[in-house]
Amino acid sequence: MDISKFLQFKFPEADISFGGEDCSSHLLIVSEQFEGLTTLKRHKLVLGVLKEHFQTGELHALSLTTKSPSEIS
Repeated sequence: MDISKFLQFKFPEADISFGGEDCSSHLLIVSEQFEGLTTLKRHKLVLGVLKEHFQTGELHALSLTTKSPSEIS
């Protein structure tokens, strides 16, 4: 499964960048859904969506950066 495409389906308005492999996987996601949320709540939201991918072993380590559009501007 292409993680970027999967996440784009779950966060349709988001800008998503996924790279690396194995222990060096990195995800940057900029979404309006993150506006007003703490970093912890943002990460829980994304990791909840990816839960099955971790359980199956498709993902096992991930560096995660979450931003709202206002934080990028």
